[in-house]
Amino acid sequence: MSRVHPVYDAMAPTIFEHMSGLAMAHGAINLGQGFPDEPPSPDMIKAAARALREKSNQYPPAFGLAELRDAIGRFYARRQGLDIAREQVIVTSGATEALAASLLALVRPGDEIILFQPAYDSYAPMIRRVGGTPVSVGLQPPHWRYEADALERAITPRTRLLMLNDPLNPVGKVASDAERALIADACRRHDLIAICDEVWEDVRFDDAPHRSLWTQPGMEARVVKIGSAGKIFGLTGWKTGWLCAAPDLARTIGRAHQFLTFTTPPALQWAVAEGLDRPDSWFAPQRAAWADARERLARGLSGAGFVVLPSEATWFLCIDLAASGIALDDRTFSERAVREAGVASIPVSALFEGEGPQHILRLCFTKDHATLDEAVARLARFRDALAAEAGA
Repeated sequence: MSRVHPVYDAMAPTIFEHMSGLAMAHGAINLGQGFPDEPPSPDMIKAAARALREKSNQYPPAFGLAELRDAIGRFYARRQGLDIAREQVIVTSGATEALAASLLALVRPGDEIILFQPAYDSYAPMIRRVGGTPVSVGLQPPHWRYEADALERAITPRTRLLMLNDPLNPVGKVASDAERALIADACRRHDLIAICDEVWEDVRFDDAPHRSLWTQPGMEARVVKIGSAGKIFGLTGWKTGWLCAAPDLARTIGRAHQFLTFTTPPALQWAVAEGLDRPDSWFAPQRAAWADARERLARGLSGAGFVVLPSEATWFLCIDLAASGIALDDRTFSERAVREAGVASIPVSALFEGEGPQHILRLCFTKDHATLDEAVARLARFRDALAAEAGA
């Protein structure tokens, strides 16, 4: 009998760890791991340094500094028209910790939790670790639509929660008004709580404001809304996130959080609070740079013969290998590309449990233009080599 928990004992390295390891081993351009390459905002670094020098470096309150909790409320009021009070906000050490605390607080042994796939790879293991059972609802390319019939078939008397990642990593899908309405309807009819991973809410390229499931009728008391300073500011290493929920839910999840990380470095909390209060114009140059890089990668890939799928948000674009005339499945392509072409990517099939599409590849575009151009050139040569190989 193993001395460790079976969920982790049987777990293989994540696809992100695997591909980044291969990228390092082969000196490849890493378009697999999702983080920006550009230097961070000097304003944010100065704010954190100033807080380190001038403010307390001791434990802040477990539920987060009042300054940051209030700033999160103001940010959502300005950007999304939400009315969120301080007691509805819990600051966490990144969004993944917010997810873990939410599952620990809300899932009972035997509960079933609906997951839309493809899904962030921490969801299912965390659900199993707290005694729940993930139940998958697969979305299909190229539009990744949420379907009422598929959702309804997945719900049973044991269903307790639903997890919604909107915008959706890895494919950049943003739920439509109609899709959010059908998900909210299912939650109300079946008395479900929705854990809404909305870390990409402020990284959108469709010129539309984010609309949370929180805004649907009757959902404010049912939604746990999770956000991330790492995504908003492009500072993934700061691991500063939060969750917002009705006061009773927030209080209960906060009790689980206090025995995970207890709190988050205070200097980073003060800096994030300062950043969230900056005017929308302050964010514009960073958003424009990301949009420019996105367009550059999409244009380059299309010019090289790859079919780029629609994407409205996140730092990622996906290509359809089959539609691009490539017979390899996404795992084989990604494994060969990192070794033979020197470009690391993520096969989207790795983010499905069970059956899923085998021909979609995710690439991160938040890199400098020279890096993106070289990655496209390498992938184009690799595509030509595959075509020659197939014709031999």
